[in-house]
Amino acid sequence: MDPGFTFSSRRSPVVCLHGCVASSQPLASNIGLDVLKRGGNAADAAVAMAAALAVTEPCSTGPGGDAFCLFYDGNAGEIRGINGSGRSARAQTLDFLEGRGYTADAPPSVFDALNVTVPGAPACWCDTVQLFGSHKLSLQEVLSGAAELAEAGFPVAEVTAHHWANWVAALRDAGKELGGDLLIDGQAPRCGQVFKNTALARTLKELGERGKPAFYQGRAAQAIVDVINQNGGVMTLDDLGGHASEVVTPISTDYKGVRLWELPPNSQGLAALLLLNILENFPQLKAVGHNSSDYIHVLVEAVRLTFSDALHCLGDPDHVTIPLETLLDKSYSKERAQRISMGRAMERVEPGLMTGSDTVYFCVIDSQGNACSFVNSNYMGFGSGLVPKDCGFSLQNRGASFSLCRNHVNCVAGGKRPYHTIIPALLTDSAAKSPKPQLLAALGVMGAFMQPQGHIQVLLNMMEFGMNPQQALDAPRVYIQYDHKTDQWLVNLEEGVDQQVAEELRRRGHKVNWPVTGHRRSQFGRGQIITVGDWWNSSVTQADSPHRVLWAGSDPRGDGCAQGY
Repeated sequence: MDPGFTFSSRRSPVVCLHGCVASSQPLASNIGLDVLKRGGNAADAAVAMAAALAVTEPCSTGPGGDAFCLFYDGNAGEIRGINGSGRSARAQTLDFLEGRGYTADAPPSVFDALNVTVPGAPACWCDTVQLFGSHKLSLQEVLSGAAELAEAGFPVAEVTAHHWANWVAALRDAGKELGGDLLIDGQAPRCGQVFKNTALARTLKELGERGKPAFYQGRAAQAIVDVINQNGGVMTLDDLGGHASEVVTPISTDYKGVRLWELPPNSQGLAALLLLNILENFPQLKAVGHNSSDYIHVLVEAVRLTFSDALHCLGDPDHVTIPLETLLDKSYSKERAQRISMGRAMERVEPGLMTGSDTVYFCVIDSQGNACSFVNSNYMGFGSGLVPKDCGFSLQNRGASFSLCRNHVNCVAGGKRPYHTIIPALLTDSAAKSPKPQLLAALGVMGAFMQPQGHIQVLLNMMEFGMNPQQALDAPRVYIQYDHKTDQWLVNLEEGVDQQVAEELRRRGHKVNWPVTGHRRSQFGRGQIITVGDWWNSSVTQADSPHRVLWAGSDPRGDGCAQGY
């Protein structure tokens, strides 16, 4: 490892031979591992974990949210994706919202029923199993572990209990009450308190037995429409019944012999690739040292440039033309990188809408060499806080990401998908090195606009500084966000970053928040990584490790763990 790396990693990486899972909840990881041992593959296990996380962490995810999937076929070396994001109600046009008195300066509350978009997660779960699964287990068998967990109950984990209570309080502060299915005697469950969700168990069983029609045309669909319309929304059964996932071709970029794969728009995977392309123009990153003032300064400036582009041009590709080839051209990133001065922060980079979010990211690699990188989200905690009757989940508020500016690329429209923050990732070697790309890792970091920043930070931790997956997640992170109150970019530095670094960044003109400690560290996201082999370790050769060893880490900022066999 690089001798300049001094942050003390909190635990060892998980190492195993046959299959590996990593998620933000141990009970969900256990259910995913069980699916692998029963003959399922990475896609089956990922969906099993998605459903289990909906049970154990409903303040982040559930069937009322969206999902995205990246799948690496170990036999063919092919990578495909599923965009499981839902669309706005067809009646929800800008004219309609303006008729209700809403404007760009005075949009609906983020928790308003008007911000509920069609839940895409259940369809994405079904499609992932159908398209990429082993077909040795039925959808009902894949979802059975989560259904049983919801029915029997489970003790709520510490970090989850904290966020559960915080989001319940946020909803109450906004004049809303979370549905009783997700509370105990009107309160959020405490850490260690056993929570049962028989309503969600029923929803999962119905989905397993009858597939997508059970959710989008059945009892759940009617309950969704009822609760939205009772609270001023305009979603219809036709909006739900017309939903479909989209199978997409991933986008990618090379960095020093590896290729990072992300999903195309409306996902913000483009932002991670733009950021990596800009940073490629600073070959001295390793030499200046991990989390040094020079390293963080370059990262901050690159993030600012990245989001000025992404938020300007990223939206639903069915409604707008996005110049992907131009943006991902290396000459463009070189031109953008030239704007960065090492001595001083840029005076101004125009931002777009940047809001907080809660999400779950998880990944699986199986014994056949398949990998599934998966992310599932309600957007902001419990999303809208609306809970369809007897369904056991809350509805997302992803529509809060829409712009109400008429000419904006992400302007609200009927049947449109918003700019979407959730992004799973895969890493392979460069395609030029072999007939088919060889899998190196499945990775991701949740947390709204932290996600592309987190992807690149943990990737550089491994590639530039030789950290193993667990160390790469343990290391202190940086989160760059736009502060609308002060009209400034804010550089959040996690505990573990040196005080002198914070002071030097301030001298260069950055507004710095240091140190970020305790539960506030959740803003830096919660990541998971599984690698195939220890390619990030420059001190070993393939001859030293002839077996296909899987290495994995799980973020210390969450409750989760990696497990393998």
